[in-house]
Amino acid sequence: MMDDDEQARRSLGERLREAREYLGLKQEEVAAHLKLPRTALTGIESGQRRVEAIELTRLARLYRQSVGYLTGIEGPPDLPPDVAHLARQAADLSQRDREELGRFTEFLLARARKTD
Repeated sequence: MMDDDEQARRSLGERLREAREYLGLKQEEVAAHLKLPRTALTGIESGQRRVEAIELTRLARLYRQSVGYLTGIEGPPDLPPDVAHLARQAADLSQRDREELGRFTEFLLARARKTD
């Protein structure tokens, strides 16, 4: 029978694997980012290896998810999947580009209001 810690590690590992796969990243790429052997990442994703706080923070940043979501403390954001994807992509833009994206969004909203 699984204890609570083992179940928590497995759940965390599943969320980490899903986030990696969603972004189309390979284990080798993520392991290199973390400066870990690929086998260590495999252990994390399977729940066999504990994740250090610094590793979890780096993974959250890389996967553009909150630590709370990855650990199961928070649920997924209440955004449609396509909007969540756009938000994750926009996070990689420069501040100037995000401001331009905001202006473009306002333009699209104004155009939509005119056609309604």
